[in-house]
Amino acid sequence: MAVSKFVMASLTTCRPLTCAATATASSYQERLVPHPPDLIKWVRREGGFVHQAIKISQDGTNGLGLIASHDIPKGSQLISLPDNIPLKFGDEDGVDEAHSVLVKLAQKVPDELWAMKLGLKLLQERARVNSFWWPYISNLPQTYSVPIFFQGEDIKNLQYAPLLYQVNRRCRFLLDFEQEVKRAVENLKQNDHPFDRQDVDASSLGWSMSAVSSRAFRLYGKKLPDGTCIDAPMMLPLIDMCNHDFNPNAQIIQEQDAGSAKMLIKAVAETPIKQNDAILLNYGCLNNDLFLLDYGFVIPSNPYDCIELKYDGAFLDAASVAAGVSSPKFSSPAPWQQQFLSQLNLDGEAANLKVTLGGQELVDGRLLAALRVLLASDMEMVRKHDMDTLKSLSADAPLGIANEVAAYRTVIALCVIALEHFPTKIMEDESSLRQGVSASTELAIQFRIQKKSVIIDVMRNLTRRAKSLLSKDTTACQG
Repeated sequence: MAVSKFVMASLTTCRPLTCAATATASSYQERLVPHPPDLIKWVRREGGFVHQAIKISQDGTNGLGLIASHDIPKGSQLISLPDNIPLKFGDEDGVDEAHSVLVKLAQKVPDELWAMKLGLKLLQERARVNSFWWPYISNLPQTYSVPIFFQGEDIKNLQYAPLLYQVNRRCRFLLDFEQEVKRAVENLKQNDHPFDRQDVDASSLGWSMSAVSSRAFRLYGKKLPDGTCIDAPMMLPLIDMCNHDFNPNAQIIQEQDAGSAKMLIKAVAETPIKQNDAILLNYGCLNNDLFLLDYGFVIPSNPYDCIELKYDGAFLDAASVAAGVSSPKFSSPAPWQQQFLSQLNLDGEAANLKVTLGGQELVDGRLLAALRVLLASDMEMVRKHDMDTLKSLSADAPLGIANEVAAYRTVIALCVIALEHFPTKIMEDESSLRQGVSASTELAIQFRIQKKSVIIDVMRNLTRRAKSLLSKDTTACQG
């Protein structure tokens, strides 16, 4: 279910909150207003520091970003923001009625959609004609390329059930939360209204949630009496224009301001930065589901990408039979095997049945341990090994070569079944891309190509491992 489409109105005399819900390739980089204030000048004017070499520029296909106009040495301070510049949502906002309404609404937001909480504050500041943060907000994108703004057909084009579930869940939340907001503000006076009596709909809520999820950083916030700091999401003007790389040349540092309890937030050069290089941060070691959901892009050959499966005994029995494994016991484990499953949290009322393939582990450790144990017949041999060994792919066939090869073949069969759930093949996807498609369709196709590539890479890796083990076994027998 896609959020309805709205048309962006002129912002020259007022700041309506309706937003364009879908984006074309040409509109991704349009700012909220046609000619927003100079963000670098604003940060400097409000007490921040910006290195003289830092410039805002088009960063290849990644949109607007920060680049170096000349060489910057390692360790150089790139940007520094005093405590007043980051956009946060906390106690420092005061206790007036408008803030109280936002707090109550934020309490209705699920923790996993934390971006919506700060998104409420962002919408409030966007509606305020005299907002301190307007120079920053006016520089935000008019639209976002995240899947909640895809047309229905492009949501289907993702072809991956776990992501489809998350997209539809977010869309449903936005539609329901729109009604929550309307109920909360319908009888408020002008001065008590958090959004200056402007209509807040699913589209504007989606815009603000996307702005926060794609730009906010979770840093240390308010310090508690015991000295610990509350984790707080905040939007960092200018710093949040750095694009992502798993090998960044900059990092964010928080430090206490001299003579004050307030925090300074800095971006510092982690490596030497050459002229015309983009300033890059690592957004996190995330899979493509999260990059697409929260940031609106997909990373080819993402080393942290994986696919999600449900641990199911009958399903594993079928996969094992297809792989040529005799007498699998996944749906009817022996009592001692069931004990191992409970330890792995794969059995029982509170079991977590989600397992993954791909990423840094290649095979989810809990899944691998379950396969090894359930394909074993010698209880004493299994109990000689600790659980960490049984969960590790780097362990050298702890329960024997035959057991290990059977486990690999079962996973390969799972991969084959997972591939069959995609309606199209990679070659068909690549052909569609060559024909020219919309920006959102292209993103959806790129996403599903990467998911299929993860599955194929797992199959190839495990096939090589199985062949290597069988070769060792043959050599040992001949010896």
